[in-house]
Amino acid sequence: MRILVCKNYDEMSKKAAQMILSQVTLKPNSVLGLATGSTPIGMYKELVKMYNEKLIDFSEVSTFNLDEYYNLPKTSDQSYDYFMRVNLFNHINVKNENIHIPNGMASNVELECETYDKQIKESGGVDIQVLGIGHNAHIGFNEPTINFERGTHLVDLKESTIEANARFFEKIEDVPKKAITMGTGSIFKARKIMLLACGDSKADAIYNTVYGKVIPEVPASILQFHNDIVLILDEAAASKLNPEDYKLV
Repeated sequence: MRILVCKNYDEMSKKAAQMILSQVTLKPNSVLGLATGSTPIGMYKELVKMYNEKLIDFSEVSTFNLDEYYNLPKTSDQSYDYFMRVNLFNHINVKNENIHIPNGMASNVELECETYDKQIKESGGVDIQVLGIGHNAHIGFNEPTINFERGTHLVDLKESTIEANARFFEKIEDVPKKAITMGTGSIFKARKIMLLACGDSKADAIYNTVYGKVIPEVPASILQFHNDIVLILDEAAASKLNPEDYKLV
């Protein structure tokens, strides 16, 4: 596990975007695993800037998003489909047929999950998976539970996650209570994983991810076993780590 600590959010976002740039430059038909939430927005802005400056070409790239709210239309301005298009896809030359996001309105959720995992496999697998992390150390929408889920599945969101996401909705009652998410097993299959975290509110989750026991009650702890993972943090998120364990960039 490599840990890179940046001075602030902007520097963290630039570093993350540079890693995506390197990946796509080396392999133009890369398969990118993408995340939503406030943390990666800065990275997406940097990637759009790089695209406008003709530094990166997404024409051969395929993308798979981690998750989507269940029973929320993609036309909703709170859906992750909408989020990705507003923050990234509408501003770059990725082909629409190469964009994959779980269908939260699927009538057969089990089939949707099986199909999503099959599509990832048929694409050749994810080359680099971008992750954020929740205050309770969830990755994707894999909440603290009694076992690690292997594949894409429907999950009940914890009250803490619902409360954290309530800031995006008019009232907490509007926040979806379920989501479709890649499982920790699906995430773990990515050749490279890049986890982003910023702010002191994530410091405990990062500490437990790096130093804690590998248990499903701390979903991100499974990443300790991945053979190619980098954490890109701002100083606040890294505040509880031993300075000997990370590199300042």
